[in-house]
Amino acid sequence: MENKLEVWKKSHELTLAVYLITKQFQKEEQFGLISQLRRSASSVPTNIIEGQARQYVKEFKQFLFVAKGSLAETHYHLYLAKSLLYIDEVTYSHIDAQIISIKMMLAKLIKSLN
Repeated sequence: MENKLEVWKKSHELTLAVYLITKQFQKEEQFGLISQLRRSASSVPTNIIEGQARQYVKEFKQFLFVAKGSLAETHYHLYLAKSLLYIDEVTYSHIDAQIISIKMMLAKLIKSLN
């Protein structure tokens, strides 16, 4: 499955990165931070694609807002992971830049639908 929206592609890449990063976390986080991070990250492209499949633009926008919320949740969880020293500053900075880019793309897409 490939989506034509660039924001979907970027959020899919972010999800893949989160899955790779969390493989290195301590096993005790399996049902804690790992699970939360993976769910919030994968929620971003999921909501974009589900919203795009809806019949009305208003519905699509609502799903984009949900994706934006999931992105904010992912951002915090990654910050927490950095604070707990599960990821280093370089890894965090790289993924932080991805998140900021996706956030801007979502905002532009929402604005274009108004």
